[in-house]
Amino acid sequence: MRLDKYVSQCSGLSRKSVKQVLHQRRIAVDGEPVRNAGLILCGEETVTLDGHPLALPRARYLMLHKPAGVVCATEDSSQRTVLDLLPSTLATGQQIVGRLDKDTTGLLLLTDDGQWNHRITSPRRACAKVYQVTTADPIEPSAIDAFHDGIVLKDDPKPTQPATLVIEGSHQASITLVEGRYHQVKRMFAALGNRVTALHRASIGSIRLDPELPEGQFRSLTEDEINCV
Repeated sequence: MRLDKYVSQCSGLSRKSVKQVLHQRRIAVDGEPVRNAGLILCGEETVTLDGHPLALPRARYLMLHKPAGVVCATEDSSQRTVLDLLPSTLATGQQIVGRLDKDTTGLLLLTDDGQWNHRITSPRRACAKVYQVTTADPIEPSAIDAFHDGIVLKDDPKPTQPATLVIEGSHQASITLVEGRYHQVKRMFAALGNRVTALHRASIGSIRLDPELPEGQFRSLTEDEINCV
């Protein structure tokens, strides 16, 4: 990382202000004053500003229990977003890790660590996601094989990847997917002549929604949860 970018991220100073303090020889790398804004750091150096060590702010990883009625967007001029559920100081820079429909509830992850976000959402990782679904009509046993074999969705000729459907009641089921097409669960049931009336995401990979976390509330992920991805 360039020195000026590093100092800016660590201190909150603008790039213009960083250049000023560099010119004033107030920044040192491994004890030596530096004026070269483009100096490339390898990550092992000790960088100080006015003698005080600098360090990048720690990345943030959050679990949010998404309620129905809020949209998964960083901003929206007419609707409440999931970031509106966070304090403004915490919402800044947060990315949504795998979006949910407005009427879908459950586990939503947020982070300002772009690489961690990519590890979860990259199709190559095939990160499993578990949903709880309620349908308008009874779920036929034949749906189990249909989900496993793949379903051709409307306006999408490529069949879905194998998914696991566990029927838990006449109108309830648990579904495990390894892909995330647009409105996928709803479209899969629609292709079978049924309609989803409620959808809830229970887990992403090994991260399960905390049963003690009320709707609309959030908490930081534990180190184990962060590292299990």
